Amino acid sequence: MPTPEYVLALRAAVGHDLLWLPGVTAVVVRGDEVLLVRRADNGHWTPVTGIVDPGEEPSVAGAREVLEEASVVAVPERLVWVHALPPMQYENGDRAQYLDLTFRFRYVSGEPFPDDGENTDARWFTLDALPPMSAEMHARIARALEPEGPAAFGV
Repeated sequence: MPTPEYVLALRAAVGHDLLWLPGVTAVVVRGDEVLLVRRADNGHWTPVTGIVDPGEEPSVAGAREVLEEASVVAVPERLVWVHALPPMQYENGDRAQYLDLTFRFRYVSGEPFPDDGENTDARWFTLDALPPMSAEMHARIARALEPEGPAAFGV
């Protein structure tokens, strides 16, 4: 799904000013594999990410994004990391900063397929053969693979 309607409405009111937005990362695990998607905008491999809609529970947003972006049904197991990302600027001049809530999800069903146009590929990767990714995305996966315990906060 492209930019949510509520974000477009905010942009109409504030222009390119910085928006503080809640985001979610869903690290979906199936045995020794993790689900990754290849973003259509920059070609980078990442776990599934998205924006939490107003009033939506973050874990529900993660499950929705996994289904929308990769055609996979997954259920949240636990919150693993809460941290603020640095401010960013999009090519059109819009500025945003995200509070990322990273969850570990358990695979339930479905075969990965890039279903909504945000991604060009979706597939399982074994943990010892991940494609090149940013340090940030590796950190999100690593947090999700840590043994049971409380969520991490901050950097």
